[in-house]
Amino acid sequence: MNLHLSLKLNSESLDKNKTSAKQAKYLAIADALRQAIKDGQVAPTEALPSARKLAQQLTVNRHTIMAALAELVAQGWVEAKERSGYRVVKNLPIQTSQQVNKVAQTQQSFTWQFRFKQNVPVTPKIKASQYPFNFSGGQPDIRKFPFDEFKSHFSQVCQRPKIDDLSYGDSLGEAGLIKEIATYLRRVRSITDKELMICNGSQEALYMISQLLLQSGDKVAVEQLGYPPAWAAFERTGAKLIAIKQDDRGIDPEHLAQVFSQGKVKLLYLTPLHQYPTTVSLDISRRMQIYQLAVQYGVAIVEDDYDHEFHYNSQPIAPMASDDPAGLVIYISTFSKLMFGGARIGYVVANDALIEQLAAYKMLMNHKCNVLVQQSVAKWMQQGGFEGHLRRMTKLYHKRRDHMVSLLQSYQRQGLPLHFEIPAGGMAIWLDIGKSVVGLKEKLLAKGVYLQTEVEFSRLKDLSCEKSSDHDLPKKEYRFIRLGFAAMNEMEVTQGLSIVMQAIYGIGSNGNMLI
Repeated sequence: MNLHLSLKLNSESLDKNKTSAKQAKYLAIADALRQAIKDGQVAPTEALPSARKLAQQLTVNRHTIMAALAELVAQGWVEAKERSGYRVVKNLPIQTSQQVNKVAQTQQSFTWQFRFKQNVPVTPKIKASQYPFNFSGGQPDIRKFPFDEFKSHFSQVCQRPKIDDLSYGDSLGEAGLIKEIATYLRRVRSITDKELMICNGSQEALYMISQLLLQSGDKVAVEQLGYPPAWAAFERTGAKLIAIKQDDRGIDPEHLAQVFSQGKVKLLYLTPLHQYPTTVSLDISRRMQIYQLAVQYGVAIVEDDYDHEFHYNSQPIAPMASDDPAGLVIYISTFSKLMFGGARIGYVVANDALIEQLAAYKMLMNHKCNVLVQQSVAKWMQQGGFEGHLRRMTKLYHKRRDHMVSLLQSYQRQGLPLHFEIPAGGMAIWLDIGKSVVGLKEKLLAKGVYLQTEVEFSRLKDLSCEKSSDHDLPKKEYRFIRLGFAAMNEMEVTQGLSIVMQAIYGIGSNGNMLI
């Protein structure tokens, strides 16, 4: 068999391949052989010339031919037969492809549909940081993060890596960071005698806790105004949320007792310090009442301490987890407010049994944490950078809080119906604008301003006990907005707040109300 002409494998074609496509010579030969098979010049099961003959015919090295044939074997066009050389395979890849195309042509209307156990609501994601004026209540000013300082710690970790720590293993988190956080919690938040696990943000902790402790039909008591991502994690288990009434001191213990007495409540989810979103902090008296109710009815408390770091007037009340003789408080916090959300460092503190189960559950989702980042944060804390940055940001946010308060008070003096309490800490102000906020968010987004309204935080429809009737439900107009003051400088806050007031009240550039 002479394939010299039919395969077009003359030296001229090989040189053209080499110079135009810069393709290896063995690949050019493989391409030409494959095309000959496609064109039917060599039939299925037919033997190819020996490597020696093809090498002589093409004036190339025999090893080049062997490489080309090996490529065709790997692609499924040719097979090597012992003592009989190379043959074209019986069922060519092109035939299989044609069969698939025929099936597709006869079933053009068919589209694969996945069957979901649960449909997770998909909502348009609005990224607050994309807007020129970002009043997001939990957004730090990332521009102020000491990246150069942190980079030096990351470089140290990379220059002298601990090889054993980089392989798969413990899902609790890096031992060095666990030690630093435990020391920090003992010194600053009086939390001792509990186990600690590092998570990929506090939301991961909430999700894992929900999956381990809740099942369909259970109840979770939550604040009437609260944190929707936590609610979503609880509801994914089939649990029912029961909203607890709030007043200007936080959640109402009497209503909580009524809900607990009806049974099946497994968890109570709270943000007792700088309550999200109202910024109210639970006083000692109510904390004690709530804890005693939890012990009496056997309900675990999930304490979400999302921005404990920032306090301006005095030291905040210690977390409920710091005085937990029954061991029923599950404490969650995060570094997202001090660092940035993308750092993904949160942690959960609880009794030994729960942490052990959480670590085992986390292993199912993720075999290992981000070792290098966690080791870098540990060094940052160990060498004092963490607390130095905390002091700077606390001072800065205190100043920004006072600036926003001054602006709001000046608007009050103009006669605007604004009402608010000056928060003792945190990163936002909960502002009553004296009129409905429905539709305000969308109106402001169009003007380049991001903020959140009371509508987004409300569980008003759940604010009842099972025996309550519809006429018992409170009738309420949504009038509050949450104004974050941390993410922007004073000039940005001033300009952004001017746009907000104009959108709400129609204030002109001369300060006169248009409505």
